[in-house]
Amino acid sequence: MPKLHEVGIHRLRPTQITVGMIEVHDKRAKLESLKKHEQKAFLFDHPIPAVWGPDGKLYITDHHHLGRAASEAGIDTGFFLVEDDFSKVPIAQFWPRMRDAQWAHPIDQHGQLQSFEAIPDHLEKLIDDPYRSLAGYVREAGGYDKAPTAFCEFQWADFFRPRVTIGPTRAAFNSSVAVALKLAASPEAAKLPGYKGPPQA
Repeated sequence: MPKLHEVGIHRLRPTQITVGMIEVHDKRAKLESLKKHEQKAFLFDHPIPAVWGPDGKLYITDHHHLGRAASEAGIDTGFFLVEDDFSKVPIAQFWPRMRDAQWAHPIDQHGQLQSFEAIPDHLEKLIDDPYRSLAGYVREAGGYDKAPTAFCEFQWADFFRPRVTIGPTRAAFNSSVAVALKLAASPEAAKLPGYKGPPQA
C-alpha cells in the first residue's frame, strides 16, 4: 500500500521528458490564487505518486504538470504517495525496473522514444509538448476517460499530433481542443485507452 510523505519540491526528479506547458501554467495560476494553507490542503488532497530512487531522490511517476506548477509557484513541499522503494537499486538497474513497472516514459516532444539518459534531472528542465496539453484538456472536457497508466496521455497526444494544428495563442489552442474533441469520439480513436465513442443522443 502506498505511503503518504511530505517532501521538498526541490528533491523531485521526473520520469518523463516532456510536459504541456499550457497545462502547467494553468495549474500554477490555480496554486498561486490560493493562500499558503490552502495550497497545502490542495496538495494534500492531490498527492503525487512517486518512487524512492538511488541517492535518496524521489522520482514522481505521474502528475508532472502539478509538480512543475508547484515548483514554479515557489511552493516548498508537497505530498507524495510512495509506491515503491528502489533506493538500494543501482542506477543501471533502476531505469529498466521503472520501465518494466510502466513508471518511466522517455518520449520526446515529437513523440519519439529516447534513452533514459534524456530524462532531465529536474522538473524545471522538462520540455514543452503542446500535444500533451491538448490531450490533457480533451480528457478534462470528457473526450476520453483517464486510464490507470500515465502513458495513456502520451498515446492520445500522438494520435492528435498529425491530425490537429495548434496555433500560438490561447484562443487558437482552445479551437484545437474543440477539433480534438470531435476526433476523440471518432472511429479512428477506437483503439486508444479510455475511448468513449460518440456522445449518446
